[in-house]
Amino acid sequence: MKLRHLAGAAMLGLSSLAFSAPASAFCGFFVAKADTDLFNDASKVALVRDGDRTVITMASNFRGDVEEFAMVIPVVDVPEEEQINVANPGLIDHLDQYTAPRLVEYHDENPCDRLRYRETMAMSAGPMPAPAPAAMEEAEDLGVTIEAEYEVGEYDILILSAEESDGLITWLNQNGYKIPDGAEEVVGSYLKQDMKFFVAKVNLERHDGSAFLRPIQVAYEHEDFMLPIRLGTVNADGKQELFVFAMTRKGRVETLNYKTVKLPSDMDVPIFVKDEFGDFYKDMFAHQVEKENGKAVFTEYAWDMSWCDPCAAEPLSRSELRELGVMWLDEGGQQPDTRPGFGPGPQPVDVFVTRLHVRYDGETFPEDLTFQVTGDKQNYQGRYVLRHPWRGDFDQCEEARDYANTLVSRWDQEAENLAKLTGWDEADIKQKMADGGYSASAIDVELKPKKPWWQKLWGKG
Repeated sequence: MKLRHLAGAAMLGLSSLAFSAPASAFCGFFVAKADTDLFNDASKVALVRDGDRTVITMASNFRGDVEEFAMVIPVVDVPEEEQINVANPGLIDHLDQYTAPRLVEYHDENPCDRLRYRETMAMSAGPMPAPAPAAMEEAEDLGVTIEAEYEVGEYDILILSAEESDGLITWLNQNGYKIPDGAEEVVGSYLKQDMKFFVAKVNLERHDGSAFLRPIQVAYEHEDFMLPIRLGTVNADGKQELFVFAMTRKGRVETLNYKTVKLPSDMDVPIFVKDEFGDFYKDMFAHQVEKENGKAVFTEYAWDMSWCDPCAAEPLSRSELRELGVMWLDEGGQQPDTRPGFGPGPQPVDVFVTRLHVRYDGETFPEDLTFQVTGDKQNYQGRYVLRHPWRGDFDQCEEARDYANTLVSRWDQEAENLAKLTGWDEADIKQKMADGGYSASAIDVELKPKKPWWQKLWGKG
């Protein structure tokens, strides 16, 4: 949830306000990940959805004097106190680490041993006190109704309804929730949908004094599966960054009212990307956003949470999933895990997680995000591959000379891949690769001319 100063609150309209197993496994070795820390002030929201039931966990990225923190979120109904919770901030962090796009690496074996290696492998097989009467009268005079009020953890929470946006904005500003100029139209549109407003402040007497705030959770039932983002764009300073971690038992989540695109994945990139993975991923994401004219939601990960391959972090435990609101874990109907190699033990968690990444503003995303749960359980991850070449004597066998012949074309392809992914200049990429020893000049053997493709068809080459 984007908790930046209201001037740039971009998150969920949910707006945060501050005062002023596939057929073939991937394997490989995981060496780096592109988590949300790469993106400034990234908002993070976890959504658990089953039928009409939803649990939303909104992680604050607010840093500063907690006395100056406040949150205003459009909600579809008035939740009871038992529907609101304060969660462990490590839950969202673990989800982020587990689902982050990743860099993996492989090391080529000695080509002269390749045949023997393959033959060997083939054989092995409580309620707050009521507000002062004057405050109640003030709210009523402005057409604002305090529908409910709660103390949950360190937060004081109010649920508000209103007749008109002007009255609600006046009341919020008078009570310390600094709503930016120009918010009337967006607030009014939520009121026309009969939505309420969930507002939260930190109660300093119940706060532990830290500068970090725990996520707020709300459980509710509603036929609409959506995330309001528009209120946060009213006075936002530039593009907003939002990560949604959606968990279901049926399959992948995608947006209904915007295009959902899988980021390019499973592409070989030059070895030097290992030392620049953060810059690579930020530029790659920006380039893909530009190619979609800034109007797409990107899938960065979609996977059965019982396992991972390769793992950027261990899957979440059953207790962590329960705390995030996965309500079906103990409802029965789960079958023993019969996948090869898993054997007896705990039942599978039956949770499919989708990581969505959105860069947006009020112009490119004029509507709130509306989601649907699909039946697609095909695993996907943003995954980028480093392949370290074998560096032995290329003249020791025919297979090694053939291997040397393939390296140059492989390195050319890696340079082309990186240029397409990021928009970086391909000539500059190739020069950087050559400086690192990844070019034809680094191969101490006479390269054979490439054979025509048809000579390999029937073993006549």
